Amino acid sequence: MSSALFVALVLPLLAGVHYYVWRRTVRDTTTPGSVWRRVGTVLIVLLGLLLVAAPPGERALPAPLATAVGWPGFVWMAGILYLALALLVGEVLRVFLLRAERRRATATAAATASATVPAAPRTDSVAGTGSPEPVSATDSPEPVSAAELNPSRRLFVGRAVALASGAAATATVGYGAYTALGPPRIKHITVPLARLDPAADGFRIALISDIHLNVLVGRDRTRQLVDLLNGTEPDLVALVGDLVEDADVADQGRAAEPLADLRATHGAFFVTGNHEFYSGAAQWVRFVQGLGLRTLRNERVALPGFDLAGVEDESGTEQDDGPDYEAALGGRDRDRAVVLLAHQPAQVEEAARYGVDLQLSGHTHGGQLWPFNHLMGLSEPNVAGLSRHGDTLLYVTRGTGFWGPPVRLGAEPDITVVELTSPRA
Repeated sequence: MSSALFVALVLPLLAGVHYYVWRRTVRDTTTPGSVWRRVGTVLIVLLGLLLVAAPPGERALPAPLATAVGWPGFVWMAGILYLALALLVGEVLRVFLLRAERRRATATAAATASATVPAAPRTDSVAGTGSPEPVSATDSPEPVSAAELNPSRRLFVGRAVALASGAAATATVGYGAYTALGPPRIKHITVPLARLDPAADGFRIALISDIHLNVLVGRDRTRQLVDLLNGTEPDLVALVGDLVEDADVADQGRAAEPLADLRATHGAFFVTGNHEFYSGAAQWVRFVQGLGLRTLRNERVALPGFDLAGVEDESGTEQDDGPDYEAALGGRDRDRAVVLLAHQPAQVEEAARYGVDLQLSGHTHGGQLWPFNHLMGLSEPNVAGLSRHGDTLLYVTRGTGFWGPPVRLGAEPDITVVELTSPRA
């Protein structure tokens, strides 16, 4: 996103959301001039500034400072999202609480009037009779409006809604962080390929994507993932892009070093993702090759029973280094099955044109955060799992990392073991 677009569109939206959250959690819960109002205001402003500073700070700041800014800034990305959503739901609760408080205040006013005003006959006459109309001290007073409600009761309502919303948002973000930072789930799927040679029946590909090494996760995370991958005892490991998140080898190379310990019968393969190109794809390709992974840059290799191909990510097109499907898939033996590694699911359109049997992708994170996991289907052919596109199958892993907030909700991370089967076996 360009700086001008960010300033024109995103900053006003962020400012508006922050104002709404401040109004409901600070202004409506404190008295004017109180120390708590000042503290709350400063905290909201500070968190907003950290949120804006965290993404560029990953590359612009020294590592310790980037981490110090990144944790509160990125966590607040998810925090303000779910706090704002909880507060919006809380508007319904606010209506009922205010109504209950007004009824309570009206009843209190009626009881007070009944106790303090003696009954007396009215001197007016009932129209048409000439008879005096008695007046009772228990006549109901006018209902109390929201503006007339005692300030302490309005504070009570504001605090109740803010507390409930804050608790809901905190629990949501806490659970999402636990999911994102915990070990990914190991999934197993079986995919039949009509052209797969019987010799390759049962071939196991351990698929991983979107590790996103950054200022929040590093070498320990990579070591954990390598141990999990090796534990699946795969025939082949496929890392389909976004190993890093906008970082140079000098900053995150050490965090990626445990990949050198990957163990698979036919080795480990790597294709670029969009974040490699944001970071400088050439340096990461050289580094990954030095760790022992084979990079497939618009090329294919013959494996027992099928061909394995890999193409560059679409974002490389802007750097004249994009996918070349003809180089990777053209001129091959059409009687052999071919499995394509491509970072983005949308690349399946070209894969289908070239008669690919199975494409393995990542990129989507499964949507990462609710409700985006439901909205991504508007722009992606498949957000997660297995789908068919013509004669081509597409499998999309949710990946193991995260972009931005270290939170996953409705899209748990996964490593998938894809077992290929042949109907001729």
